[in-house]
Parts: sequence; C-alpha cells; structure tokens
Amino acid sequence: MIDTSELLSNCLAMAKEAGKIQMELFRSSHLNIRTKYNESDVVTDADKRSEQLIISTIKAKYPTHSILSEESGASTCNSDYRWVIDPLDGTTSYSNGLPHFSVSIGVEYRGETIVGVVYAPYLDECFYAVKGEGAYLNGKRITPGNKTSLRQAVVATGFPVDKDTTSDNNLDNFSRVLPRVRDVRRLGSAAIDTCYVAAGFLDAYWELNLHEWDVCAALLIAKESGAKVDNFRHDRNISILVAPPTLMPLIRPLISDKPAV
Repeated sequence: MIDTSELLSNCLAMAKEAGKIQMELFRSSHLNIRTKYNESDVVTDADKRSEQLIISTIKAKYPTHSILSEESGASTCNSDYRWVIDPLDGTTSYSNGLPHFSVSIGVEYRGETIVGVVYAPYLDECFYAVKGEGAYLNGKRITPGNKTSLRQAVVATGFPVDKDTTSDNNLDNFSRVLPRVRDVRRLGSAAIDTCYVAAGFLDAYWELNLHEWDVCAALLIAKESGAKVDNFRHDRNISILVAPPTLMPLIRPLISDKPAV
C-alpha cells in the first residue's frame, strides 16, 4: 500500500496548481462557457485545463491507477487505487464570477476513500483528511458545530440540474426545512458545503442527485471531522445529508427518503 502521506502531498500539490489555473481565468473573458446536460449544467476552459493538469500528473506518478473525473469520465485499470476528481466543483458560480468554487481530489483504495482534499482557490481554504487521522483546514484540525436547536441552525442545500423537468427537485425538503431553521444558504459547491459542515461554518447540508466526484473527498473530510453522513436516497445517484451528531436526529426527519410527487 502506498504511504498515505505521499498521496496527500501529491493531492495537495495538484489541487493548488489547479487552483492557480482557475484564478488566472476567474472573471475573465476567456472562459469559453459551454453547456452539457442542459442550460443549468455548464463547463468552462478552466474545468478542462484543471482536469488535464490533474490527470496528467496522476498518470505520470501512478500510471497503473484508475481515474474517475467529471469531465473525462472513467479510465479503468486493474488497480486497487482509484482517483476521484472534480477539477472545478461549482462551475456555475465560477462562470458567473462568484467565489464559491473548489478543486476536489479523492483517493480510494479497494473501494474505500483514504485521502481527500478540497481546495477553494479564491478563499484560499484547503480542507484535507487521511482516513483515521482527523480533518484539517489550512493545517488546523476541524470539528463540526454543537448546536442543539434547529432554530439556531444555518444550513445549506442545492438543486439538481434536472430541476425543470421533474417535481423530484428538492423543493419539498426545502419547504419543510426553511421555516424551522435560522436560514438556508445555497453556495453552489457540494464539496465546499460538506467541508463547511465539517468545520462548523454550516450546521447541516443536504442535496440529492450528486455524483461521486462531487463528494468523494469531502465526505471523508466530514466523517474524519466527526460529522454524521446519511445517504437518504438510493434512487437519485448520491443523495446525502451531512450534519453534526447533535443536529442529525432533528433535521433527518424533515428530509424525505421518497420521491416527491
């Protein structure tokens, strides 16, 4: 097994280099914004260039490892290791000039995430974790909040890209949660939202219809921080609720495990 400190060091370096690319293009006229699934699902040259940098580095250092990345899909090798990458999580915010976007890199060993890095370049916030060693933000250990009342909670959510074609679009959960909490935020990066729960900046986060690259690294960081993770749906890709132990039993009953009708 490869030393996890080596894997972490390489993840951190790649995330920082990808972040440099994103900052060079941020709020520029050279993004070349295109759509993928629909008008709500966009990709930019910053996504592509960041992904190319990360994948080329992985292939140079670990040529036998498998890779799953948002823009390029899966590159499968006969390996115990798989790298799960979102080169730019929060592209909609990024393409609009908003600062909540991130690089997400996770490393799995035999199907279990062992290293995770989420780097928000504009904010210069680097979250990371190694399995069994806790979670960190810019070198300082993080833990989730300890609020015991939803009335004091500031939570976050997101909405699926097919929100315009299905009633199963999270509005039902949103309408139940909103009146019961202090407020709701929609920051636009699943990786950042999850890490913010891990650090106590948010008190809970839920979203449905995510993908492995959105949350692979962030979920390890959340679990290593002491936050709880609940996979509340199994029919809409990855649908998760992340919360501190004190709030999980209070907010979980508000999040439906069945499709909205």
